[in-house]
Amino acid sequence: MRVDLLAGATYNPAVMPSPVPTILVFDSGLGGLTVFSEVLKIRPDARYVYAADDAGFPYGRLAESVLAERVVAVMERLIELHDPDIAVVACNTASTLVLPYLRARFSIPFVGTVPAIKPAAQTTQTGYLTVLATPATVARDYTRDLIETYAAGCKVNLVGSRRLAGFAEAELAGSPVSDEELLEELGPCFIEDAGGRTDVVALSCTHYPLLLPRFQTLAPWPVTWIDPAPAIARRVTQLIGQPVPGHEADENETVAVFTSGAGIGLDLREALREKGLPAIAIEDMPLLVG
Repeated sequence: MRVDLLAGATYNPAVMPSPVPTILVFDSGLGGLTVFSEVLKIRPDARYVYAADDAGFPYGRLAESVLAERVVAVMERLIELHDPDIAVVACNTASTLVLPYLRARFSIPFVGTVPAIKPAAQTTQTGYLTVLATPATVARDYTRDLIETYAAGCKVNLVGSRRLAGFAEAELAGSPVSDEELLEELGPCFIEDAGGRTDVVALSCTHYPLLLPRFQTLAPWPVTWIDPAPAIARRVTQLIGQPVPGHEADENETVAVFTSGAGIGLDLREALREKGLPAIAIEDMPLLVG
């Protein structure tokens, strides 16, 4: 079973009147495609910019101050170039840290994604739930606060994987890793003792649903996988309204923007085309950390 509940939203401006909005979906890499696909389903009429800050990937390796400065700088360039009506930060690592900076700096609304701990706690029957995330998301006070607020009565297993986001990128680019490598990262999600066993896994990195079919096959027993992407898409609709009847975006109204583009090969280009992003642009923004 797959649950698509959103962990929560704290930004609630009035519904925007733009009839055919431009929607910016932003991530450090390709994980945000899981969110983009769901937003596209619910607003097929919109113009889209999918932005991958691949020059900064993975964000988990960056110090918090560097990450905040980087995301604000990249977002400033993207907003200047594409003038979006709304931006979706489809990255848990960035959302749990940078959303306050973005909302203070820019006037457009931002929708973030945070670890789906609340719906995981509401869904579990055994009380054993796993939050599968990046090490940076696992370490955030924000994540600990969510656990204390919504899952204090549960056994919460925090699993921070250093490799899964890269595995997901490789999968989409046509170079999947072996089952053995995937199991090394997935295995710690499953706990079983005399009191019960894991029955819910919250996918708390937008990259991870790209690997969901393989997770389901490799899991030692069935669990509920929580992917917040569909609920994030519904949140976008709450903010910008319903689709415009009779209008559907064409290929000239969607573009994938990369800040490096170094890993773009034929397989990835085809994968992006299949997801509705045939046009690719490079907005060169090297990561300067010194």
